[in-house]
Amino acid sequence: MFSFSKFFLASSIEEAYSELVKNKKNIILGGTSYLRMGNTAWNVAIDLSNLNLNYILEDEETISIGAMTTFRNLETNSLLKEYFGDIFLTALKDIIGVQFRSNITVGATVFSKYGFSDLIPVLLSLNAKIKLFNGGVLSLEDFLNEKEIRKDILVEIIIPKKISKTSFQCVRKSKTDYSVVNLAISYSENKITIAVGSRPGKAMLAQKTMDILNNSENIEKDIINAIKYIGDEIPLDSNMRGSKTYRELLLTALLKKGIQEVLN
Repeated sequence: MFSFSKFFLASSIEEAYSELVKNKKNIILGGTSYLRMGNTAWNVAIDLSNLNLNYILEDEETISIGAMTTFRNLETNSLLKEYFGDIFLTALKDIIGVQFRSNITVGATVFSKYGFSDLIPVLLSLNAKIKLFNGGVLSLEDFLNEKEIRKDILVEIIIPKKISKTSFQCVRKSKTDYSVVNLAISYSENKITIAVGSRPGKAMLAQKTMDILNNSENIEKDIINAIKYIGDEIPLDSNMRGSKTYRELLLTALLKKGIQEVLN
């Protein structure tokens, strides 16, 4: 169980950021579901609950998801289903249970760049951006590739509002376990986007595999080429849930299944 010396209930995002940067051991609280699994002692724990960051809103071009929005909100939201099908529901419904998913927040998961995350590959496949209080707006891909740890607050996720055919594929050893490997695919405006997670490292886009498919005159015929390429492009490794070789075999099978799903 994590601990902290002081609890700070922020009344504004500016106030929360000001408190955060005072000490390297100050931390922003999300749902704290994963923090509870550690034994770290923090200085000040900053709560954003009063900042109205639990929302899913749309404008003409984008859908915005507030940092304190829960996984349960995502899986049951009709707006997300209207534009992106069942990808959020499929990716999140087997994470522990409803009570747990009602506690986990989007902002904490994305900002922490969890390698085991089922949500991050989904957001990557939908070309999401993130809005940071101090750092502004940047692509989720660029954020994940950053090596330095930012002292900042994730305010919201921004997704382009495009009707997309989507697929989420994963293999778990048991229904509520973390994925051995996962794969999210979106198909919109004749372009396929593929993101791979639980490698077991941070999720990443399969850029070269996407290029093969998006430059193909017949995607279904070029699936075999894409399957051969993704194994070389995406770095996989071993951990307690599966070996590198096992993940390689799973990834190629999931890619074929996912592409056929979005095309059909």
